[in-house]
Amino acid sequence: MFLKKLNDRYNVIILGFAIIIIVIILRLANLMIVEGQDYREQSENRIFKNIPISAPRGEIRDRYGKLLAGNRPSFTVQIMRNEIDSNKINEVSLKLLNILEENGDKYTDEFPIVQTENGEYAFTYDINLDKWKETYGFIGIDGKEAFNSLKERYGIKEEDPYEAQIKLIEIPDITVPISIKESTRWRYTDELKKEDWLQSHGFKTEEFNIKAIDAFHKLRTKYDIPDSYSFEEARKIMVVREQIRSSSYLQYNPVKLAQDISPRAVAQIEENISDLPGISVNIESIRYYPEGELAAHLLGYLGKIAQQHEIDKYIKELKYLPGDIIGKTGLEHKFEEVLKGTDGYQKVLVDSKGRLMEVLEKQEAIPGETLYLSIDNDLQKKTEEVLKDVLHAIQTGGTYETRWGKNTFTGTSGIRKNAKSGAVVVLDIKTGKVLSLASYPTYDPNLFATGISGADWQSLMPENERDLLAPRPLLNIALSTAVQPGSTFKMLVGLVGLEQGLSPNYKILDKGYIKVGGHSFGNWLWNQRGSTMGYQNLSDAIRDSNNYYFYSLATGYDYGAGKPLPIKMSPEILIDYTKRFGLNDRTGIEIDIPREKSGGVPSIERKMDTVKAMLRNYLNRQLKIEDLNPAKIGQTEENVNEIINQILSWADENPSRGTLVNRMKEIGIREEKVDLYSDVIKYNYFNQAKWSIADTMNFSIGQGEHSYTPIQMANFMAILANDGYKYKVSVVDKTKSIEDGTVTNFPVELIERIELKNYAHLDEITKGMYEVTATGSTRMYFNKLPIPVAAKTGTAQKSGKIPPLDEVEYLKGNLSRYGVSLHAVEEKMQELKESNKNNTKYRDDAFVMREAIKKVNPNIKDRDIDQYKENYDNFTWFTGFAPYDDPQIAIAVLLPQGGTGGYGGPIFREIVAEYMGLNATNENENLTIESRLLP
Repeated sequence: MFLKKLNDRYNVIILGFAIIIIVIILRLANLMIVEGQDYREQSENRIFKNIPISAPRGEIRDRYGKLLAGNRPSFTVQIMRNEIDSNKINEVSLKLLNILEENGDKYTDEFPIVQTENGEYAFTYDINLDKWKETYGFIGIDGKEAFNSLKERYGIKEEDPYEAQIKLIEIPDITVPISIKESTRWRYTDELKKEDWLQSHGFKTEEFNIKAIDAFHKLRTKYDIPDSYSFEEARKIMVVREQIRSSSYLQYNPVKLAQDISPRAVAQIEENISDLPGISVNIESIRYYPEGELAAHLLGYLGKIAQQHEIDKYIKELKYLPGDIIGKTGLEHKFEEVLKGTDGYQKVLVDSKGRLMEVLEKQEAIPGETLYLSIDNDLQKKTEEVLKDVLHAIQTGGTYETRWGKNTFTGTSGIRKNAKSGAVVVLDIKTGKVLSLASYPTYDPNLFATGISGADWQSLMPENERDLLAPRPLLNIALSTAVQPGSTFKMLVGLVGLEQGLSPNYKILDKGYIKVGGHSFGNWLWNQRGSTMGYQNLSDAIRDSNNYYFYSLATGYDYGAGKPLPIKMSPEILIDYTKRFGLNDRTGIEIDIPREKSGGVPSIERKMDTVKAMLRNYLNRQLKIEDLNPAKIGQTEENVNEIINQILSWADENPSRGTLVNRMKEIGIREEKVDLYSDVIKYNYFNQAKWSIADTMNFSIGQGEHSYTPIQMANFMAILANDGYKYKVSVVDKTKSIEDGTVTNFPVELIERIELKNYAHLDEITKGMYEVTATGSTRMYFNKLPIPVAAKTGTAQKSGKIPPLDEVEYLKGNLSRYGVSLHAVEEKMQELKESNKNNTKYRDDAFVMREAIKKVNPNIKDRDIDQYKENYDNFTWFTGFAPYDDPQIAIAVLLPQGGTGGYGGPIFREIVAEYMGLNATNENENLTIESRLLP
């Protein structure tokens, strides 16, 4: 019967399925019951992990392969968010940070609630903002007024907030923590960051004014941190929580808690690994600069991904890890994606205690590409050394001596105690490549390799924030300081004269000074000693830096002979040639600082715009609604703004004073105010707005509205020496891939040969530059140098007073000179504060004290108050090329507050000697040069 049923195909299929099901059931029973315990133990004790392997950052080397930026191994502590037990996170966090602190290791701390020195609790956002306000004297001032005050303080003319902010940010070491976005305009960014942080932690809008300690307690409850933990312990837990939270959208990637920790800390972490689930220690490469400070301003420095635009680009777009370090400035920033490399990973099996059991798969990291620069390590080192040593000699009245010359900076006129900074640029004339670039003072980029400490960062800040020329280690003077070129610009004016047809042998009689519109424009020798230089041709005028000659040349009038020159000259022609030499453009060098300044060639249009902007600032400060005539116009802020715009519209026309008076009455200015405003507007602004002969004279000697950087001036010298060929300035030679050896070259880029009528005119100009060093005022710097050089000195005027470190103390120290007593001033200060409670300016003690002094003694003016402050000294320029008969390198030296142009001579000389190999050691002759400062 059973066999008969088997003959039925349907029954056979049912039987087969039944057997298979029985086998599966038996196998499952074996796995779950017989072998279940073993498999359960394996599943509990084996965990698969993907451990990222950070790629070593690409190296940076000089033109000969000398290492400038490399890597060294270090220990990094990481936490895997998806592997940490939420019930143990508080205990793990505290234990880990205690281990790090015991061994003196730093860890990432971005939790913004701290306990201050006086025991109070505060948000770091509030602390930072208060410190910024105190530094700039803006206590109690809102964002809009602070922004406008910064514009006025630093002479920013742009009305558009975005353009104005760009100009402010370009000023050395100035921070502008004020939002200019339409939706949050004039809010302090620290306030916005604080609100964003509170919102991200679940606080509602009405809670944004919560006290720091209350916010802390609320978060403590949220994170279930027991009361048994002290504030310090609870905060450590929140430090880790903050790091994990900030990378929540990348929960499967590790979060770096600390980098470059000590071997002792590593040992302790490994010993306690079973109590630290989710924590791992990996070996990673960190940046290392073997030469320390050398070429720091070229290389740049690193930092953590912190700003929103960095998060958007690097983390969200390029998939960097939140704890990654990126290039912030210089070549490290410009070539970030080239130097970064490609991260690898290890897929490993670990037990429940985190111990490695097996490496299942490994993808090696690919190092970043090697960046080869055009600079010469030895020349760079010599450039920095000479710049530092000569500056020290100038400051102290010491002696700088080498085989190639001895120079002593003594006497009252010789010492320049504020000459504490400077820059040097050396270019290859034939290629535009940078051979060395130095800015002093400098810094050690190793400080930034894993994130700079607060103390180290503070050490890099200027002692006096209010002093724009105070030494700033982070400032790249060579690229970001644009000033008047002084007499180094005269060669260009001489070239324009030749191009317009003037003979180089045409002589102009120097009569000492020229009177123009009530102003006297004197030659420097006349101004110093009342002497003249007699008849001089172009070469003589360049050699002796004859202002009188170049005044005449630029204006097209021979003042010595009292007749026009036989050529056509105009401001437009001068401006055109200046732009041809690239002085209105960025050089294109591959460095982010964050931006290379382009300098600025004076322009007729810009002068008008500048005066209009100054007039607008004046009217914004002075014209009040009570100055409006209510019989003609409503006394409203809108009408004040409309009147200001009307007045500005008359600037191009420059109406007569009588016409201006009538118009002021017509638009609604009170009768008693019309004469005052009309005189100021007419004579201080409208009459100054149009280009004048005086402007042309200032233009001719490199004063006025010129502003160029050292790298622009070095490029200018290179073009002069190289028959008019203009190259793109570059500091990078090539990149090389470590993975496959691919080389990407950065070839020499000839932009153009500038347009000239006769290139032989350049020889006439450089001949005069040679005379400067051969027979002129700088010959004492070069009489021992066996290499002929061509150069030109320059002195750029710097007007104004140096702001004291403490304005209030300065005022108190000079009250007797102002004819006032401290008691009377303090009483008047209190009175002014009480009567101006709504005016935020009166919350600044220095401002109030100045106003009080003027009220107590009405004869005292602002200029009288400031007269006891120290004057700024002039900028020193020394530019040129070498050798004269075979130009190879162009050099520009700039020394802020260096006083006199010649002081850059020893720096120029020593760089030439080094480049030409004169300092090389010869076994037969002792040619080793020892540069030293003598007391």
